[in-house]
Amino acid sequence: MIALISHAATVVGERQACEALDVPRATYRRRLAPLHSHPTRPRSGGRALSQADRAAVLDVLHEPRFQDLAVPQVHAALLDEKVYLCSLRTMYRILNAAGENRERRNIRRIANATKPELLATKPNELWSWDITKLHGPSKWTYFYLYVILDVFSRYVVGWMVATRESKALARKLIAATCKKQGIQPGQLTLHADRGSSMKSKPVAFLLADLGVTKTHSRPHQSNDNPFSESQFKTMKYRPDFPGRFGCLEDSRSFCRDFFPWYNDDHHHSGLAMMTPHDVHHGLIDERLACRNAALQAAFELHPERFSHGSPEAKRPPNQVWINKPIDDPNVPVPTVPVAL
Repeated sequence: MIALISHAATVVGERQACEALDVPRATYRRRLAPLHSHPTRPRSGGRALSQADRAAVLDVLHEPRFQDLAVPQVHAALLDEKVYLCSLRTMYRILNAAGENRERRNIRRIANATKPELLATKPNELWSWDITKLHGPSKWTYFYLYVILDVFSRYVVGWMVATRESKALARKLIAATCKKQGIQPGQLTLHADRGSSMKSKPVAFLLADLGVTKTHSRPHQSNDNPFSESQFKTMKYRPDFPGRFGCLEDSRSFCRDFFPWYNDDHHHSGLAMMTPHDVHHGLIDERLACRNAALQAAFELHPERFSHGSPEAKRPPNQVWINKPIDDPNVPVPTVPVAL
């Protein structure tokens, strides 16, 4: 086709030949260009560094005093010494050609943390705890709310408001809560994020003494501690939650009202709309019997309103996971008997 257009162009002209054969003129010229290509000329115009100069720049970048510095810092340090080897961009090109255009500083590398995969099948088997800030009376003032939550029942088993985040206070709260719930050695796993109080030695020693297993979230993974985060959101999105608390006792007074409501009256969507109190204290069957009786009475009175037959109240899940394994045949899933 290119040869045909070229032959026709000698007779009627290039434009007319392309129009007659329905070939865009730009396409013809683009395909014709390789046939008349010339050896490429060096683009540097004599400005490129020689191989010896490039090797000298690389040697300077390898000096011990520069090996932990970023390239702009090396360039600036050399200028302060009245030394100019090449432009900043050329330094990057030389490093890239040597396969060294990466993080040059000797920084701390965080090893890949293990993804926590935790299962709760009954109350007081897996707890989650966290600390959140409550705004104080003025800017940059806070109160610190410590909350320990049972993952299976979402029941708040312990809480405390303090003026600071303290490992000693966290140790005191955990010890008192374990005693109150009657936790036995080997019974409980306590999960938390990687805050300073959560990873502190006093807390670790206490858990070891109590026979409680401790686990932590991965760095920068808030969804590894979802139940505590969800509970904090429920509290802070309440209509009566204040923007600021006037004093420490003010914040404690709010929590004294909130947590009994959350445990005893709040119908939790993750518990088939049962309260944490019902699930934590083994009242599921009693509540289901009451709900099923009401549904059956409604069905007998107006069966036409139930297109799928006799309704039945939903039961809360009998397994609650933090990071449930997905399609992993190597992880056995325990079977838990369901009370009928």
